Amino acid sequence: MITLTGCSSGNTDISEEIISLEKAALEKWNRGDIYGYLDLYAEDIVYFDPMIDKRMDGLQKIKEYYESWEGEINVTECEMIDPKVQAVKDMAVLTFNLRSVEGDSLYQWNCTEVYRKDRGKWLIIQTHWSYVKPNIK
Repeated sequence: MITLTGCSSGNTDISEEIISLEKAALEKWNRGDIYGYLDLYAEDIVYFDPMIDKRMDGLQKIKEYYESWEGEINVTECEMIDPKVQAVKDMAVLTFNLRSVEGDSLYQWNCTEVYRKDRGKWLIIQTHWSYVKPNIK
């Protein structure tokens, strides 16, 4: 289960829908189910995370990247901190911090997700994950 801490938004209905979609995807991810996110990603998604050297383009490449993690993730604690949705018509940006515990490891993340409403369904077209206060030398 994901704990939700703080929440701010301008458009309550869109915010609640976007946060609910993200929370459901995270809950699946935390149990090793990669399809919570893959089902939310648009075909033309662009993806950044600190474990890859450059931007990844397209759903198929991300699916191949995620497949090695399927069934391997087991997050025992997860907190979505201060999610904020900024929306205009058919576009929305969700930003939040994430604190998660897996085994003896604590992970703290920054996340930005850009959603586009396509044929009545919100899909992620851009995702960017980074570490909170990364060790840069």
